[in-house]
Amino acid sequence: MAKFARVYRTYSYIDKNPVIDKVRTLVQDEGLFTKLGIVQEISNVSRSTLVGWFHGSVRHPQHHTIAAVVSALGYEEAFVKKHRLDIERERERAAEWAAKQPKRRKRSK
Repeated sequence: MAKFARVYRTYSYIDKNPVIDKVRTLVQDEGLFTKLGIVQEISNVSRSTLVGWFHGSVRHPQHHTIAAVVSALGYEEAFVKKHRLDIERERERAAEWAAKQPKRRKRSK
C-alpha cells in the first residue's frame, strides 16, 4: 500500500523536519555530537535514534524523543508568537489553498 505524506499549508519542508537541525545544533553546542552515547545516557533516547536523526533517513522524529533530548541538554521548548492572528483572513487563505490541492482518493477499509 502506498503511503502519502500529509501536506500542510502553514508548515512544510523538503528533506527532514527542521527540528532535527535545531537539535543537532544544540548537541553540537554542548560538544556532544561525536559522543552520542553520552546523549543516550542522559536522555534515555537510543543512540540508533540519534544516528537516524542526524545521519540516517529519519524525516519525522517523534516529539517525545525530541523533548527528551532537548530537556536532557538543559533546554526547554518555547512557542513564540510571530504575528497577530486574523482568523477570517486565515480561513480564506486556507480555503484557497485547499481548493488548489489535488483530490485525495478515499481509503478503502
